[in-house]
Amino acid sequence: MFRRLPPQGADARGVAEIVNNIMDGKTNNTGLVTLNGGGAVTTILEDARIGIDSKIILLPSSQDAQEDAAPYGLFLNNTDQFAPSTTTTSVVEFDSEEFTNGVYLDNDTEIYVENYGIYNAQFSVQLAHIANSQEYADIWFRVNGSDVPNTASRFNLMPRKDATTPSHLVGTVNTFLELSPGDYIEIAGSVSSVDVSLEHFAEDVVLPRPAIPAVIFSVQYIAPLAYSNIYATNAGAGTATINHFANYSTDKVYGYIIVG
Repeated sequence: MFRRLPPQGADARGVAEIVNNIMDGKTNNTGLVTLNGGGAVTTILEDARIGIDSKIILLPSSQDAQEDAAPYGLFLNNTDQFAPSTTTTSVVEFDSEEFTNGVYLDNDTEIYVENYGIYNAQFSVQLAHIANSQEYADIWFRVNGSDVPNTASRFNLMPRKDATTPSHLVGTVNTFLELSPGDYIEIAGSVSSVDVSLEHFAEDVVLPRPAIPAVIFSVQYIAPLAYSNIYATNAGAGTATINHFANYSTDKVYGYIIVG
C-alpha cells in the first residue's frame, strides 16, 4: 500500500511525493486473486475499493495462470485398429493423452471439452491395406454422437506391395468446430474392405526412429481471444464476479487493477 493524502490535505512535500508515485505507476488500486479450483468457472473477488462503476483488469501472476492461456489436447493410439465390416461405421479409439488442458479423453473414443469456443480439430491416421486391390477409407468428425456435415474425406489406397507388405497412406484433415462445455468429438469412418486398417509401428532402435502411432488427434482452442475469457462482471459494493475457464489448478493467481 502506498501513502495516501489525509482528508485535511498535506504540505507541498507530501503532495509532491504522492503525485510523483502516481506518475511512476504506484497506486493503491491493485491486488491478487487466486481462482477457485475443482472445475469452477467463477471466482468472487472481494475488495472494498470496488464500486458499481468499477472496471477490473486481470493479468496472470503465477506460472499456472500464465501457462493456461487456452484449452488444448493431444491424443494418440499405438495399437492397430480394424473395421468389423464394410457396412458398419467404426469409431477411432485412443490409448494415451499426451497434453491436456480443459480437454480430456473418456470411453476410449470421446474427446470432451470443458469450455465454450471455436476449436481446431485435426487428425492424422496411418492407413494400411493388405489386399491386392484398390480400396478406400472414408473418415469424418462426429460431435456428441452425430456426424458433422461436410467433414468427411476419402482416402484411396493402392494394392499391397506383396503378400506380407501392405500399402500405406497417411490421411490428415482439420476443421473448425463450435463446442459447448460437455460436448465431445469423435473420429468416425468406414472402409470399402476390411483389409483396410489403422496400423502402428513400434519404435525402431536400429534405424533409429520413434514410434509411428496409428492415429494422432489434436484439439486446440482458437477463439474468442484467450485474454478475453477471464473478465469481471457484477461489480458492486466491495465485490465482483470473475468469469474464467473451468479451473482445476490450485495456484492460478491473477493480479488485478481496479479503475473507477
